[in-house]
Amino acid sequence: MAYHLEGRLLEVCNCKVLCPCWIGEDSGLRHLRHDRGLAFRQGQDRGRRRRGHDDRVDRARSGNILQGNWRAAVYLSDNATPAQEEAILNVYTGKLGGPVADLVKLVGGVVSVERAPITFDVQGGKGTLKIGDAGYAELEPYQGAMGGTTTLSNTVFSTVPGAPVFVGKSPRYRSKNEKLGIDLDMKNHNALQSTFAFDA
Repeated sequence: MAYHLEGRLLEVCNCKVLCPCWIGEDSGLRHLRHDRGLAFRQGQDRGRRRRGHDDRVDRARSGNILQGNWRAAVYLSDNATPAQEEAILNVYTGKLGGPVADLVKLVGGVVSVERAPITFDVQGGKGTLKIGDAGYAELEPYQGAMGGTTTLSNTVFSTVPGAPVFVGKSPRYRSKNEKLGIDLDMKNHNALQSTFAFDA
């Protein structure tokens, strides 16, 4: 086995709730960028990855996430050891194959790999994510009529194949990266969270 990863995912983007990417539909952000932040937290090693992608629809593109050509900035926890950094980058650049490599195929280019202090604190679907000065998000789940957390499952696109995804919103989402051309400060936009288990 090349790797076994278990952990949690947090995702926020500039779509209003709910982001249509998860069902394979166009982003609906006509003539705008579709910017997204993903954070993967692996068990005890606390390696994380944050990705923004350029999904311009003012050209000959429909704005569908499955068309790929994302641009990415990668952030690793500043307390990861060199061995952990190497292992995490080998997985998240697709070098070791498996389900993560399938996701990486959608990335057209990586603009940077940086270390940053990262706080990833979510309990019961509610909490915060902070990545140095580059990003901050608050997360809050939606509740169903019976009081349970609203979930998505068996979607056409997922960054956590096979796991239910908890649907929510981000009361505050701040993301800034000059190399990606991202400078967002928004309230009450899309937020998703889940668990993952990746094997290759």
